[in-house]
Amino acid sequence: MIPGQERSSATAVTRLGVIGVGRMGRHHARLCTQVDGADLVGVVDGNETRRAEMVAQYGCAAFDSVDGLLAAGVDACIVATPTVTHRVIVERLLAAGVHCLVEKPLAPDPGEARAIAEASHRGSAILQVGHVVRFDPVMVAIRAIDGLRPRFVEVDRVSPMTFRSVDVGVVLDMMIHDLDVLIMLMGSEPQEIYANAVSVLGEAEDVCNARLVFPPGDDGLSCTANVTASRLALKTERKIRIISEDTYVSADFGERRGTVVRKAVNAQQLAEIRERFRRGEDLSSLNYLELVKVEPLAVTAGEPLRLQLESFLGAVRGGGHPFVDAEAGFAAVRTAQRIVDAARRAGARMV
Repeated sequence: MIPGQERSSATAVTRLGVIGVGRMGRHHARLCTQVDGADLVGVVDGNETRRAEMVAQYGCAAFDSVDGLLAAGVDACIVATPTVTHRVIVERLLAAGVHCLVEKPLAPDPGEARAIAEASHRGSAILQVGHVVRFDPVMVAIRAIDGLRPRFVEVDRVSPMTFRSVDVGVVLDMMIHDLDVLIMLMGSEPQEIYANAVSVLGEAEDVCNARLVFPPGDDGLSCTANVTASRLALKTERKIRIISEDTYVSADFGERRGTVVRKAVNAQQLAEIRERFRRGEDLSSLNYLELVKVEPLAVTAGEPLRLQLESFLGAVRGGGHPFVDAEAGFAAVRTAQRIVDAARRAGARMV
């Protein structure tokens, strides 16, 4: 169950605004006209043509400033503007008591992310960060696996260059999705970070690989994650593999499917196999597939962006805690910055 989903059927109407109706913002505007209890009051964008398109398509009002939208009266806003503009917009909305769902990353650097988080603590308005992968049906299914304590995680997120979000490097643009997921799964930020990156088309990194070592959990076991992000690939892939003591999960976000492999042998059988290992016996006659249970990952249907909006509205109406709060957004940005810094140090050593 996604937090807030249980309240998505509430009849109360939430007056919404969307600030920035470019590539992502127009999807947010569409959903604000489709989700129960959501009323799209207006949009804000500096581009007159985009404003006119929204008015023609959805019949909402359009403004060239945040102040105009606030004057029209809104309960909550979705901020889908360039990352460098987030702080000034979000702080203005929060000061006015308007709830905010702000696209990822929360800010371009940890300092601004910290300032936004502190602003969210000063008032009663809710701030949720748009780490939409948490709402992907594949990730929802992974989170539902009982007792999954990762020991090793491998994540690949690659795609061709789209020339969008070029105001930030690939770590803040793409890898940050997976950083948020890893921090959520592990319950903490990584303890150690090793990284390498390559800048090809601009000054910011276009390809990055990071090795993250997370601190031990309550069971005393740590986890290592290997994360790769590239916006210079020839095709789009989003895959994750998780290995724990008892479970192996392999999932493809693009195909929306996955496989769960669990031990099928009991403790006594496993002890016997290990003893035969120690004795150096020939175990080639054993059938590995008889020692494990293989089943498909239970992925259900759902549009992540819609599920995210429903969760946000549930928190707004119920006064609950947002699933991805400002502290989570800050943690992801801080981890991203640590990766970029580690990659720069590694690059400097190679020169």
